[in-house]
Amino acid sequence: AAMAIENARLFQQTDQALARRVEELTLFQRIDRALHKTLDLNHILNLSLDWAVDLTYADGGSIGLLETDENGVQTIRILAHRSQHKDDLKNRILSLAHPVIAEVVKSGEAVHTSAATAEQAIDGTPASVQLVVPIKQEGELMGIIALESHLVTVFVEEDIEFVIRMADRAAVAIKNASLYEQIQAAHEARSKFTSLVTHELRLPLTSIKGYTDLLTKGLAGQLSDQQLELLAVVKRNANRMSILLSDLSDINRLESGRMNFNMATFDIREVVDEVTADLREVIDGKQQSLTVEMPETAVIVNADRDRVAQIISNLLSNANKYTAAGGQLTIAIQLQDGTMQLDVIDNGIGISEVDQKQLFQQFFRSEDEAVRRENGWGLGLTVVEMFVKGQGGEIDYESELGVGSRFSFILPLVKEAVA
Repeated sequence: AAMAIENARLFQQTDQALARRVEELTLFQRIDRALHKTLDLNHILNLSLDWAVDLTYADGGSIGLLETDENGVQTIRILAHRSQHKDDLKNRILSLAHPVIAEVVKSGEAVHTSAATAEQAIDGTPASVQLVVPIKQEGELMGIIALESHLVTVFVEEDIEFVIRMADRAAVAIKNASLYEQIQAAHEARSKFTSLVTHELRLPLTSIKGYTDLLTKGLAGQLSDQQLELLAVVKRNANRMSILLSDLSDINRLESGRMNFNMATFDIREVVDEVTADLREVIDGKQQSLTVEMPETAVIVNADRDRVAQIISNLLSNANKYTAAGGQLTIAIQLQDGTMQLDVIDNGIGISEVDQKQLFQQFFRSEDEAVRRENGWGLGLTVVEMFVKGQGGEIDYESELGVGSRFSFILPLVKEAVA
């Protein structure tokens, strides 16, 4: 009988331990879901602090992150604070020489202090008990979680273990949020720089183009053929720079969400005619043949007419540029399942499988000599992809090195036109 009672007691203990373990795992699943649902650093810090305070029955607490100033001096800045009785400590700076923080940094372990003095307390106010846990990733200190209570019975071993594991989870979320903030800051800095550069260059560029036109027309005196040829070179390069500035400006507006598409219904065949007419001179200049295959009836889409023209122009310009003299270019429109697919096909140099992986990246240009011989900035296809997707369309391509390429974009047809 005694053995049966002992077995029952052991079974009950095991059952209770298992139940606690299941409850703990469920809790950490909830914490993980909550932390990884956001990339907002303040939200992550406040969530982590709330979990730590509530589940240890602490009176309050703080979370501080490690900072390094321009002189290389490291400190802890309090970024989240919770207390019912004390002033908000947010943005308070703590030295790494603080007695408790110094101990945490040296040991890399949690520091549990009973009867914490004002000097020992993170918030500068004596407390019956204080727990300071390092937030670490890959052994490197990122910050601290500090909890306090007037009850000496809190922060038992299970509480300390919970906060340590909580800190490990918070570290991952904090790292992700910090990286996201850095990326956002870099995007913002680049956006401001791009806006400044495009603005500052447009005015002198406009002057260059304007005076070039005046000189070409002979308004400042008759010019020789050689002088006219030199002015033509200036104008071509000014036009190239103008296209670059427009592409940079468009990408900047798209990435910052400031690009507005002026959606309207129109016959895309008319846009094809306009673009091919604009590029006819450069196509004929390389003795290339251009075939246009379009339905006899209207192809009505709802899109931004100017942006669609830019998409077709960029694709056809690339086809012209990377196809040898005497090559074949084709624009074809196909209708299927309520959509319009426009293909730009060439029998040019083609694109290697390696280069295809980076095709739509900004400023990407192949190392292929045949590509490098042509002028370009590596922005044309980036703009095409952004414009197509920004209008709810899809882009596709296929290419074989030495054979040629096909670039396609798909837009939905206007329903009335489909009917």
